[in-house]
Amino acid sequence: MFAVLKTGGKQYKVQAGDILRVEKLAADAGEKVQFNDVLMLGGDAPVVGAPFVEGAGVQAEVIEQIKGDKVIKFVKRRRKHSSKRTVGHRQKLTLVKITDILSSGADKSGIKAATGSAPAGEAAPAAKPAKKAEAKAEAPAAAAADDLTQLNGVGPAAAKKLNEAGIESFAALAALSDEQIAAIDTIKVKPEWVEQAKELAKG
Repeated sequence: MFAVLKTGGKQYKVQAGDILRVEKLAADAGEKVQFNDVLMLGGDAPVVGAPFVEGAGVQAEVIEQIKGDKVIKFVKRRRKHSSKRTVGHRQKLTLVKITDILSSGADKSGIKAATGSAPAGEAAPAAKPAKKAEAKAEAPAAAAADDLTQLNGVGPAAAKKLNEAGIESFAALAALSDEQIAAIDTIKVKPEWVEQAKELAKG
């Protein structure tokens, strides 16, 4: 019996006992993992998934974390201001041994799912400066967004920038303090807008 599994954006045809190199998995050596994205099961009664075979899984044991062969990238720019750059890369991989192929019941096996790890050097999305975040968080939320173009001097473009700053209602604009207004960098909020918003917020 064999299976075709998908991991790390690639497909592999495997049988029990096969040694496989896959994109790095979040698992330690000696740990058991299970590949749940099975595209096909082969044997006496082949089963093709749509796209995956329901309940099927491929279990494996992590042998070790390794690195692939070094790949050299060379870039050269010609002409007057020529430059060249050489960069080397070794892909992080995981060496696993296929131990079992399950045609059903994989979802109840209790074995950790084989998942990839974030590439080295990949940073989490940068947080916004605390001052701006506080200004946006403290602005009262309205039940529904108001048409900010009703303010004199506010067109569609300015209204969009106000929305990007978290201001979607007259009440939110009217409640801004001088400190919060100074923290908004997407648009310069004019004092007359705040005054008009106070009147419009009253209904």
